[in-house]
Amino acid sequence: MQCPKCRGNMRTYERNGVHIEQCDQCRGIFLDYGELETLSRMEAAYHAAPPPPAAGPAWGAPHHPGGHYGHKRHQRGWVGMLFSS
Repeated sequence: MQCPKCRGNMRTYERNGVHIEQCDQCRGIFLDYGELETLSRMEAAYHAAPPPPAAGPAWGAPHHPGGHYGHKRHQRGWVGMLFSS
């Protein structure tokens, strides 16, 4: 299959039952009808799921995991990662 934008070769990936075509040259992503809506619903369900309950620290353990104070990792949805370069 050829990319409709640059005529490069397309590669197909499957993510949770959704087929995603990506160009090897321009890195463009192409979806079939309804696949963007499916990915959007799956991402919304991912973000809506409650986090697992956190266990309290063991006796004598530091209160902050890894000893990092005030540093938080930014979590992105997996759909956002598809479109990152």
